[in-house]
Amino acid sequence: MPKNVHVIAHMHWDREWYFTTEESRILLVNNMEEILDRLENDPNYPYYLLDGQTAILEDYFDVKPENKNRVKKLVQQGKLLIGPWYTQTDEMVVGGESIVRNLLYGIKDSKQFGQPMLIGYLPDSFGQSEKMPQILNGFGITRSVFWRGSSERHGTNKHNFYWAGHHGGEVLVHLLPLGYAIGKYLPLDLIGLKKRMDKYLPVLDKGSVTENEDIVLPNGHDQMPIQQNIFDVLKNLKELYPDRNFFLSKYENVFEELEKTENLDTIFGELLDGKYMRVHRSIFSSRADLKSMNTRIENKITNILEPLASIAHKLGFSYEHGLIESIWKYILKNHAHDSIGCCCSDKVHSQIASRFFLAEDKTDELIKYYKRKISDAIPQDVAIDKLVVFNLLPYPRREVIDAEIITKMKNFELVDEEGEIYPFNLAKKEIIDAGLIDRQIVHYGDYDPFVKYYINFSDSVPAMGYKTFLVKEIPGQIQIKKDIELNFAENKYFKITINSNGSFNIVDKLADICYAETLLIEDGSDDGDEYDFSELEDDFVISSKNCLTSDSNITQLGLKTILSSKFTMSIPKDLESRKAKICDSEMNIEIIATMYQDSKIIKLDVQVENNSLDHRVRLILPQQITATASVSDNQFGCIKRPVVDSAINVWQAENWDERPDPIYPMLCYVSTDSSNGLSILTNSVREFEIIGENFDKLAITLFRSVGCLGKEDLYRRPGRPSGIKMLTPDSQLLGKQKFQLAVTPNDSNIATLAKEYLTPLVYYNKMPYNAMKLNDVAFTLPYQFSMFNIPESGFVMSVLKKAELLNGYIFRAYQCSADQVMLTGLYLENEVNLNEEIINQQETNENDINQQKIHKTIVLDNNIVKSYLIKI
Repeated sequence: MPKNVHVIAHMHWDREWYFTTEESRILLVNNMEEILDRLENDPNYPYYLLDGQTAILEDYFDVKPENKNRVKKLVQQGKLLIGPWYTQTDEMVVGGESIVRNLLYGIKDSKQFGQPMLIGYLPDSFGQSEKMPQILNGFGITRSVFWRGSSERHGTNKHNFYWAGHHGGEVLVHLLPLGYAIGKYLPLDLIGLKKRMDKYLPVLDKGSVTENEDIVLPNGHDQMPIQQNIFDVLKNLKELYPDRNFFLSKYENVFEELEKTENLDTIFGELLDGKYMRVHRSIFSSRADLKSMNTRIENKITNILEPLASIAHKLGFSYEHGLIESIWKYILKNHAHDSIGCCCSDKVHSQIASRFFLAEDKTDELIKYYKRKISDAIPQDVAIDKLVVFNLLPYPRREVIDAEIITKMKNFELVDEEGEIYPFNLAKKEIIDAGLIDRQIVHYGDYDPFVKYYINFSDSVPAMGYKTFLVKEIPGQIQIKKDIELNFAENKYFKITINSNGSFNIVDKLADICYAETLLIEDGSDDGDEYDFSELEDDFVISSKNCLTSDSNITQLGLKTILSSKFTMSIPKDLESRKAKICDSEMNIEIIATMYQDSKIIKLDVQVENNSLDHRVRLILPQQITATASVSDNQFGCIKRPVVDSAINVWQAENWDERPDPIYPMLCYVSTDSSNGLSILTNSVREFEIIGENFDKLAITLFRSVGCLGKEDLYRRPGRPSGIKMLTPDSQLLGKQKFQLAVTPNDSNIATLAKEYLTPLVYYNKMPYNAMKLNDVAFTLPYQFSMFNIPESGFVMSVLKKAELLNGYIFRAYQCSADQVMLTGLYLENEVNLNEEIINQQETNENDINQQKIHKTIVLDNNIVKSYLIKI
């Protein structure tokens, strides 16, 4: 039988890269017209793949809305293949909920036109997450197509195999061994065509597994228009290779053949090998400013906004699906692999920053709106203000409440609705112009200023709910206690001192271990580009170990203690100075640590003023013990990686495309495989490495300063440039760079601690004044409220949100602290998949539901995400 060659017509659509979205949109209008015309008018042209992402259609319909019906007809005819993604997502530095929403909205958008292509099509993502099979299965997707990250050391040298997560999920894979563009612009001339195909066909044949030796020839490339003479090319191919059957096809046809094939290999886990194609293992820190924005916004949406909106909806307010979807789509546009990889031109990076700015502004304002709507509906005396504190985790929390109260009162006390007084500490106060609070006040001649009081106190806040404190005026003048200057900071978990070089000595009191000189700064060369870190072969690495602080202090402010350290590092100004080992520039660093009473999390705010070019800056945490592996989170679980990749000894002999350095991504935390040691939690950067002669230090990349999109012949990545050679001076990140991190001892419940760090108690200070007016609602709310209460047991709530279509809320959770964790306290309706479709319809007694007596236990297996529809 002839060998089948499935020619897949497609265009790979980078919305932006070294070109802007608007530049590509102009090409899109041109290309789409040619595609639609060919599919409509040529009955012999069967299929065209629109790159598996619906953002293409969104961009197109923004300027060509009149063509929606043309697209819809072709999709329903099965000729134009769309979805399932919204954008071609990265898999390494974006969170699990982001990937879920990418598919959720991509499938939703596709269904406006017809059925989406249910294949996990990610032909260019820089490596494959271990959790991707599980996520795809959550949408009913059992097939996957990708290019980067696999090699034979995972367990197969074939191009078709099953790929499974270590803890769950499995998909059938068609690997693109030579990428998605080997059939781009196929030449008509026989000599040129044969020269190209003789190069590629042996590689494709070697990996084939089906009876007819089916192989795939992708006929497309970046922004490539449809190849109009493809049938002439196919005719010439058949002439050149009469033993082969060349035909236009689609990936569904390929998988139908694969599914008939028995005894396919199965490989497991994360795929980050750069042997045959580059995966850019250090791209996780390119443009740290933009990646930090993404981290912060992702956490605000899933940890604050969506559960807060769910509480508000339960209390009688509207759940604004449209506003929330628009926020997600802003950041999902930035999650395309080149965009979030930040391997783009400066102009594109400025547009990415703008989208992040808009997404964060929308998020902050919607959070403020929901807090206000709830607070406005809680009764109060006209002369009394309110402080409403929200706990957006599913169990009660007793913590220090850090809040700001703005008022004209000269003195006040905090009381609850029963009149119980809650003592608080006043840290500082400042004058606020009345016009900033409500310009109508000034309009009518009241120029008396407001005062902002910074207070802290400790109390318990109900699970997934809120507690109201009334701000009641009392006689007298409120007094600020004098700051208490200390020589050390201490709570029941830690004792901390600041060294003369600006580092910290942290004593873990429970483990009786002193971590000396924690938070040193390391500065080394970076002769790489936006894709990869690569030091000079003869590097000149500088540590802050020999610095002297210009200012350091430890101040107690009520129930929290602030430790501040400022110092300056002398470093080379550029690569030439570093080669000469000359320190002719300065880097100013400030580290502020905040330790709360009874908290095992030390919050860090790190600021670096960068005045130098082409270098990498890392934060170093000593571990006091040799590590054999790192433990960090990925989407909906955790992953353990060795401190040394075994391929480091053979990569040059085997001619790998890049050196397999153990530089890895995290999402929220990283620790080691030891019961002792220090972990890092992050609300900004997401790259780490275990370093040191004894692998006893954890290095967190704060930022990389580079000036080129792509360079050739790097020390760690020999050969051609990645991308293109384009200067990107903005990627040098000159100026002040800020990072939000935290330190905590290694803990089996580290995922829960990270969630608590990233889900702070939030509050709303209700005054009689607002710059923007809202009408009162026709109902009142209680002073305290809890939507539900699940006893804390080492699990992580990924999200609580209103279901898109079903009547209820989506509760999603996972755990990686034990073999199994049992959750109780929810009134469950049904288990649902990640696409929010009911898996197994449960028969329930309506009377029991009405009386809220249906208590079911959720069993969470290790590293398995589960979603449930709940009605409360």
